[in-house]
Amino acid sequence: MRVCILGYGLSSLTLAKALVNQNIYVELICRKKNQKISLSRTLGISKSNINFFNQNIININKLLWKLKKIEIYSDNLKNEKLLNFEKNNDQIFSIIKNHELNQIIEKDLLKSKYFKKRYFKNVNSSILKDYNIIINCNYFNNFTNKYFGKKIIKEYDSTAYTTIISHEKISNNTAIQIFTKKGPLAFLPISNKETSIVYSVHNSVKKVNDINELINQYNFKYEINKIDKIENFELKSLNLRSYYYKNILAFGDLIHKIHPLAGQGFNMTMRDIKMLLNIIKNKLDLGLELDSSVNKEFEKNVKYKNFIFSNGVDLIHEFFNYERKTKNSVLCKSIQILGKNSSVNKAFIKIADEGIFF
Repeated sequence: MRVCILGYGLSSLTLAKALVNQNIYVELICRKKNQKISLSRTLGISKSNINFFNQNIININKLLWKLKKIEIYSDNLKNEKLLNFEKNNDQIFSIIKNHELNQIIEKDLLKSKYFKKRYFKNVNSSILKDYNIIINCNYFNNFTNKYFGKKIIKEYDSTAYTTIISHEKISNNTAIQIFTKKGPLAFLPISNKETSIVYSVHNSVKKVNDINELINQYNFKYEINKIDKIENFELKSLNLRSYYYKNILAFGDLIHKIHPLAGQGFNMTMRDIKMLLNIIKNKLDLGLELDSSVNKEFEKNVKYKNFIFSNGVDLIHEFFNYERKTKNSVLCKSIQILGKNSSVNKAFIKIADEGIFF
C-alpha cells in the first residue's frame, strides 16, 4: 500500500506518522527543502486527542503544558468572570509549541523505512500515478486549483497577533480568554515562566500599532519581563464543499479552517485523522485495497460534523462580536447564568474535548 501526502506542515506530518505506524508506505512531497516554521505559534490539544496522539502517533507528554482550568472574561463584565471550565482539578486541555511538535514527529518519521520525503516544485499527475491514495494538504498545487476550488469562505475582517511572553515564575495552569472591545485575547500558559498570546483584533480598530500595550492593558496576572517578536495573519473560516476527487483527498486546513478563539483548529484535524485511520484499518483488516472508497467513506462520516462544529465556533464569534459593540452586560449575564448550570458546563467541556459526538 502506497500513500502520497502533498504539503509540509503539522497536519501532513501527523497524518504521515499515523499511517507509517500501520506499516503503510508514505511519501511526503513538498516544494521547498527549508520550510519556515513560526516560533511564536502554539496549539491547544484536548485531553482525548492527546490520548489518541500518544497511543497511535507518538508520545508527546514531555512537550505538553497541561491546563486544569479555562476562565472566560468580557469587557462588559469588567473583572467579573463570565465562564469557568474545570473538571475536578484534572487536566482538560494542553498547550504545545508548533515547532517543537513538528520537529519531534519529523525526526521520528525520518527513521522509518516506510517513509520518504521528496521535493518537487510542481506536482502533476505523472508524479502521483503509483499511489493508492493521494492526500492533499497543500493550497498551492494544480490539484487544489482544479478539484478543490469550491469553498464556503467567511472573512472575519480581523487580524490575529501571536507572540510569547516571558514572566516571573508562577503556578501557571489556567488559560484565560478575554472578549475585549477590540476582539478576543487569549493567554495560554506553556510553562510557569512563559505564556502564549493570541489576540484577534478587529480591523475596524483604528490603531493597533502597539500590540504590546494592548497585552499589558489586559494583563492582570503576569509580571512580564519580555514580549517576543509579534507575528500576524488575517482571519477567515473555510469549509470545503467536496472533500475528494477520485483517489485524491483534501485534508487539514484545506477542508476546514475556523476562528482561533476556541483553540479547536488542530483538534478538528486530529478527529479527522482518527476517523481516516479507522476507515483504513478496517479496509486492511478485510484484505481490501486502499482506493477512492476510503475518501468517499471519510467524507460521509466527517463532513457534516465538521460543518456543524465550525458553524458552532462561528456562532460564538458572532455572539461576542455583537456583544463587544454593546455597552451593557445583559447578554453576558445571560451566558454567565447558563454557564453555572453544571449539566451545561459539562456539555461544553465534552464538546470541546471530543467534538460533535452523535
